[in-house]
Amino acid sequence: MPDMTIREHMRDRLRAEADPEYREFHSRLLPGTAGILGVRTPVLRALSKELLKGDWKGYISQVQAAWKADGQGDDGVYYDELILWGLCICRGFKKWEDAAPYITGFIPAINNWAVCDIFCGSLKMAGRYRQEAWEFIQPYLESGQEYGIRFGVVMMLSHFVDEDHVKEALERMDAVRHEGYYVKMAVAWALSIYFIKLPEAVMPYLEQNHLDDWTYNKALQKITESFRVDQETKTVIRSMKRPLRPA
Repeated sequence: MPDMTIREHMRDRLRAEADPEYREFHSRLLPGTAGILGVRTPVLRALSKELLKGDWKGYISQVQAAWKADGQGDDGVYYDELILWGLCICRGFKKWEDAAPYITGFIPAINNWAVCDIFCGSLKMAGRYRQEAWEFIQPYLESGQEYGIRFGVVMMLSHFVDEDHVKEALERMDAVRHEGYYVKMAVAWALSIYFIKLPEAVMPYLEQNHLDDWTYNKALQKITESFRVDQETKTVIRSMKRPLRPA
């Protein structure tokens, strides 16, 4: 019998770590997402650390090839494998220039908010390569693809909520035109984070912007749900809500 590939070995590990109750819970959060085993994120992070001690680039290559050939699902790549693939990129590379081609190869496989958000939040090297990372995400914000745009927006809220980027970030979000639910939610979430951390810079934007009514109102809602916003400010924010116009 031939030796198992590193991907086959890791698939056995993933199946052994699967939690049926967590699978059921997580599947409800990701409707339409196939191939969820139910491995909890801390376990996936621990497995990624194990992979980094060996041929982790080989693992990425094998999972990527399987995804291209068979797609995602029980007979293709597991959702949990996508997370591992992304975590290996985030943890394995030290330089942005080395990681960039792998990030480019991974983004088309993102097909739900959880893979997107875990990947973006784990891509810590963006903090060390700020200019390179900022330039990298710009085309995705204009890509017209739901999860490409979400990738760009979540990268901004994860790594670029600061005085140096707030003006340009608001301009980028104001220019987003996409009807996808997960794009709108990402923009609303990002605006709330920018407001919470930089209220004086963001308030003029909230008073005059080109957001659709749903995204705008959702951003206001998220601001008022934050424990870091005082009651007086929440009252002002609630008064800014737009009436929803008929579609």
